[in-house]
Amino acid sequence: MSGRESATAFAPASVGNVAVGFDILGFSVDALGDQVTVRRSSVSGVTIVASRGAVSDLPLDPARNTAGRALMAMQEALTLPFGFEVEIDKGIPLASGLGGSAASAAAAVAAANALLDAPCAMVELLQFAMQGEAVASGSRHADNVAPSLYGGLVLTVGIDEPRVKRIPVPTGVRAVIVHPHMFLSTKEARAILKTGVGLSDFVWQTANLAGFISGCYTNDIDLIRASLEDVVIEPQRQSLIPGFAETRAAAMAAGALGCSISGAGPAMFAWALESDAQRVSAAMSAQFATRGIEIDHWVVDLNAAGARLVEP
Repeated sequence: MSGRESATAFAPASVGNVAVGFDILGFSVDALGDQVTVRRSSVSGVTIVASRGAVSDLPLDPARNTAGRALMAMQEALTLPFGFEVEIDKGIPLASGLGGSAASAAAAVAAANALLDAPCAMVELLQFAMQGEAVASGSRHADNVAPSLYGGLVLTVGIDEPRVKRIPVPTGVRAVIVHPHMFLSTKEARAILKTGVGLSDFVWQTANLAGFISGCYTNDIDLIRASLEDVVIEPQRQSLIPGFAETRAAAMAAGALGCSISGAGPAMFAWALESDAQRVSAAMSAQFATRGIEIDHWVVDLNAAGARLVEP
């Protein structure tokens, strides 16, 4: 028996796609995240009583809220004899490309799981959270939800029956995150994508994905450097981010192993050796500064923890 009436969970931000793994790869960014408090309620269903923080105008209708929809999915699957009362504290800006919608869903199911008499397995929580994520993006995918739940660099294969694998990251590699203060909705960024991929680009991107994952498992920095390049999605989306090409070029010149769009954008990320990370961050930041665009930026560990319970 749980014996708990209330629980609060934190779920980190995330970088989706990681250049070469559209909708299947992501890594957690513990520098910021969302916090959700869930209480057992005698009223059936899900009631969102408060939403505050970096985004204060999220819909309180649970069917239109990623945290609320994830908890609705949990209740529908488990036929629980009690409802959920929810408070959301947003630490991730809306439409930032840092997995804010996924983090709210992940934190919600992690908190609610602590209230269950028979807690769910992680993969079940992932499936509930994916239904919440679909509210914001228009489709179920796990490239943000999985790292937000599991932590670290995560590969997810499958939708209805997802298989999740946390991938090791070579010691001494860091992620640089630069978030320009712009609004770019995931639905908008997905809407511009072509529905087909040419054979040569398919082969190239497949080789990059395989090389990148192989490099992570074998600590082959040169293979990661050669493979961390998106030839399918990035060329279609880069026009949505002012100065993208120049920012990417500046990162590579400063020593980055690779640089691309974080999720749907507008945030960008780079991987770099720890000795080069601050220089890469400064080079990327300077490019946005020349365009008068304010930013936030972080250098983070790639082995950060995922969603976990915290004191409210």
